[in-house]
Amino acid sequence: MKVTVLATTCDKKDCPTIYETDRGTVLVQGETPMGHGLAIPAHEGLVEIPMDLVREAFGDRFRD
Repeated sequence: MKVTVLATTCDKKDCPTIYETDRGTVLVQGETPMGHGLAIPAHEGLVEIPMDLVREAFGDRFRD
């Protein structure tokens, strides 16, 4: 899989980041949230990223 950074919050590898893949998908790196109360299947997961990062990656599609 080829991965390209769309947006990140820093130059390190441990910060929230949004990637685009050559499969036509998006990968999201972020913190694992706790206490959300959602029923998530065992084969899936959640990550939490800043909304500013989403806006940087995807532009005005996510403006308030």
